[in-house]
Amino acid sequence: MENELKISWEELLIKLEKQFGADLDLQSILFLIGVQELGKGYRKFTKDEKVDVMHVAICTLLEPFGYYEYEGLDSDGWPHWKRNEKLPALTPDQQTNLMQQAVVDYFKNQI
Repeated sequence: MENELKISWEELLIKLEKQFGADLDLQSILFLIGVQELGKGYRKFTKDEKVDVMHVAICTLLEPFGYYEYEGLDSDGWPHWKRNEKLPALTPDQQTNLMQQAVVDYFKNQI
């Protein structure tokens, strides 16, 4: 299974790097997903907003796993989730694998 994830992740990176013309890592892909899910288009974000954009991505990605549930938009148009379940204690490698799998799944469902 881990080998399948590695292959799927590398294939996704190649596609995204062709589209965006840059070397992308997990953090930059999370930012792209957050901007997409926010739905406000690309604009300049403050440092705090960038953290919020990353949070939007993480909640979006972990919602199918049951960790978060979408609640709706606030008055500024930012999405909010409630946490249903605390993430288990994971090693850094396990965290990376979980997020990479969630990203791969996200893009499979988007296409």
